[in-house]
Amino acid sequence: MPLIDTPLLLLALIAVAAYLLGSVPFGLVVARAMGLPDPRTIGSKNIGATNVLRTGSKKAALATVLLDGAKGLVAVLIARALAGEDAAQLAGLGAFLGHIFSAFLGFRGGKGVATFLGVLIGLSPLLGAIACAGWLATCVATRYSSLSAIAAAASAPVVALLAGKGAMVVLLIVIAALLIWKHRENIARLRAGTESRVGAKT
Repeated sequence: MPLIDTPLLLLALIAVAAYLLGSVPFGLVVARAMGLPDPRTIGSKNIGATNVLRTGSKKAALATVLLDGAKGLVAVLIARALAGEDAAQLAGLGAFLGHIFSAFLGFRGGKGVATFLGVLIGLSPLLGAIACAGWLATCVATRYSSLSAIAAAASAPVVALLAGKGAMVVLLIVIAALLIWKHRENIARLRAGTESRVGAKT
């Protein structure tokens, strides 16, 4: 954990702002803007990019992953500019929590993969690049988006520790635990051999 030297009131305001930013359900916004089906009614009923892809629009899926990632990235960068590293980590957690427990969707949301990667890129471009590369390599090899996300999240604290980023480890453990918990149904399907692969129609 970084040293907490930002005034608590400012930290609280940053956390709330980051949470609200993270709560914006871009998968739903993009789908509606492009006249596509509500992603909550198809496939996994998730608002993330993988499920948006099941609408048949690669452009919508790409826009969703970029915007969801940007939520985490922007929250971290603004918080760091305003207050420092303690605020940046808190903002990253806030944006991630906003995505998976969106205030605009009855405290339901996505699984947080793109937002997690955006947060990680903001905190450490090197670790973010490693996580993205790991996600991509696993996805290409297996075509399981869920497995790729779990692998990237689970390995992030270890990679951070090895890279000398010990101050980030606690945050990354918390995010990884939440992300894996959000994928609990995917894990069950992976074990049963019934998990959908990227590009498969459901």
